[in-house]
Amino acid sequence: MAIHLSKLAFLRSFTPIPRLISTATGRYRFSACSIEGAPSSGSSTWSVLEDDANRNHQEFQKWPNGGGMFHKTACIESTALIEIGAVVHSECVIASNVHIGSGTIVGPAVKIGESTKVGYNVSLTNSIIGDACFIHNGVCIGQDGFGFFVDEHGSMRKKLQMLSARIGNHVEIGANTCIDRGSWRDTVIGDHSKIDNLVQIGHNVVIGKSCILCGQVGIAGSVTIGDHVTLGGRVAVRDHVSIVSKVRLAANSTVTKDIKESGDYGGFPAVPIHEWRKQIATLQTLKKRTP
Repeated sequence: MAIHLSKLAFLRSFTPIPRLISTATGRYRFSACSIEGAPSSGSSTWSVLEDDANRNHQEFQKWPNGGGMFHKTACIESTALIEIGAVVHSECVIASNVHIGSGTIVGPAVKIGESTKVGYNVSLTNSIIGDACFIHNGVCIGQDGFGFFVDEHGSMRKKLQMLSARIGNHVEIGANTCIDRGSWRDTVIGDHSKIDNLVQIGHNVVIGKSCILCGQVGIAGSVTIGDHVTLGGRVAVRDHVSIVSKVRLAANSTVTKDIKESGDYGGFPAVPIHEWRKQIATLQTLKKRTP
């Protein structure tokens, strides 16, 4: 154990030195000097691990504006701010005036549009984020959706989740909200939509423009929602249903089938609001009559 610890301490003493090359487009491209003069280990296995460690260190560099780390293949505008503790992975595209908070992980090939602000401890994978978005602390976008099937032996098998999550322009996403990537179509959030804290949006969901989703809304997979739809707090929407544009759902409502006409709805299952109010009034009347 002492030998391994001493070797690990020795490895940490060699840190690659980044070399900054400015380009005419305002982006930066980084390369790293190789580590020379490091003595070789007597063990071939240790040599392989040592080479991998050196290579990984060389692939990630420190971003000058904020102190975060980025992969050398990422394309980042010079005005972007990546705070210390944030990591931008390979082949990402970060546009101008983007602000990425500490602890945030931007996964491989993620794209973030201009003037978008990403809070602390956010996870972005398999996703495209539009311009002027605000993503609050703890949000997770682009992870696998909840998709499984039972095989011939009765065992649960995972369905492949291979597509992306696409967030439009001027979208705000509240803290600790989760938006899954798609499996048969991309998960989409339309322009100017606003999402509260603790909202769950399943895979393949398509939400239109200027929608409002209040706290603790849960939308199951493959739901289609039109434009200017408002979901009150704790509204639940079952999978594979459609909701037309200009619908408002009262808090705690549950959508179990397609809503094909605009208007206000409420209840479980969700019905037109005047019907729901009649149901409540009838229940109150029956309660009073019960001895």
